[in-house]
Amino acid sequence: MPVKVPSPGELEPIETASRDELAALQLERLKWSLRHAYENVPHYRKKFDEAGVHPEELRSLADLARFPFTTKADLRDNYPFGMFAVPREKVARVHASSGTTGKPTVVGYTLKDIDTWATVVARSIRAAGGRAGDIVHVAYGYGLFTGGLGAHYGAEKLGCTVIPMSGGQTEKQVQLIQDFKPDIIMVTPSYMLTILDEIERQGIDPRSTSLKVGIFGAEPWTPGMRTAMEARSGIDAVDIYGLSEVMGPGVANECIEAKDGPVIWEDHFYPEIIDPNTGEVLPDGEEGELVFTSLTKEAMPVIRYRTRDLTRLLPPTARSMRRMAKITGRSDDMLIIRGVNVFPTQIEELICRIPKLAPHYVLEVDKQGHLDTLTVKVEINPEAGVGRHPEQKEALAKELSHHIKSLIGVSAKVIVGEPFSIERVTIGKARRVFDRRPKD
Repeated sequence: MPVKVPSPGELEPIETASRDELAALQLERLKWSLRHAYENVPHYRKKFDEAGVHPEELRSLADLARFPFTTKADLRDNYPFGMFAVPREKVARVHASSGTTGKPTVVGYTLKDIDTWATVVARSIRAAGGRAGDIVHVAYGYGLFTGGLGAHYGAEKLGCTVIPMSGGQTEKQVQLIQDFKPDIIMVTPSYMLTILDEIERQGIDPRSTSLKVGIFGAEPWTPGMRTAMEARSGIDAVDIYGLSEVMGPGVANECIEAKDGPVIWEDHFYPEIIDPNTGEVLPDGEEGELVFTSLTKEAMPVIRYRTRDLTRLLPPTARSMRRMAKITGRSDDMLIIRGVNVFPTQIEELICRIPKLAPHYVLEVDKQGHLDTLTVKVEINPEAGVGRHPEQKEALAKELSHHIKSLIGVSAKVIVGEPFSIERVTIGKARRVFDRRPKD
């Protein structure tokens, strides 16, 4: 299908600005953001004072490294509205995380913040090939989760027609895709797999639908999954990145003409890569933990927020701003199994290399005696023509187990189940890991 490469007139001037022009804007906005946080958020005033730094001491972008980090624990300690930099009555909307690991993290937006957010999401959809008049099917969850409303407002800002489907009701998702004929779907990659399963279950060829682009985010996914998804559905699969603490979806997005990693919208979000153990800022190209400082947020500025996402900063290509490599894992949900660092995305990549296996999986970590054990549950690809003979499943299990041992360095028991034996996600993110090891 023809790729919608934007003409220069379709881009905002900042998307083609020189590096010097961008850096000058970043420094100006960074000075404002630090001052805004220090003067209006007691938490930041206290943290800056304890670190012996003041916003007026920021004279270059490199000086940001002198300022303290912000963590999710800081947000929870100031629950619910302690991180807001404007009076509560100036907050137009509140979102929050699910709070599955403790108190939810609450974020707030002024009306200007909402408009800024819609602007960067609109820019993201345009980078993915979307244009005014396109129909966008939003299957991210709506509500406190930022995915649905973030995508919705951005699509409207671009001038698209929005189908606010939200998650779940998979049969109805397919019905509306068939009836309304959307051009673009915005959804988690794991739920897109579920939608494709349902399309095929109904006897429909996924390549025959009207969909041309899938904008997938809210969870890590691999190049192997992109290849499999595109081959199966006939769409361009494009990566969108964001997190509620920084803004929501639309912090970065891939350009359809390159598909070489999400471009960070650096005029609104200043990125750093740090060593997750020492906090030292690393040069571009080195892998470490991604850190963001907001440059334009009014209600809740974030200063050096530790995302826990592990990635690299890459040089600009399709736009003037730097890109981020695929997320390889998280510094806080990395599995250490018998001394080996294991990320779910590593195993997902290996599963995608075996065409007879579907890209649905669950990792179960247990402890037998003093030893950690890893069980990988996968399922047969229903289109692979594999029968139900135990020896065929055993051969696939041995193949995947061999790859995991050879390429990751950890032994794993692999269980290959029937098609659709892995529970499908219908709303939100797929839960891939069940770590049952004692916490003490």
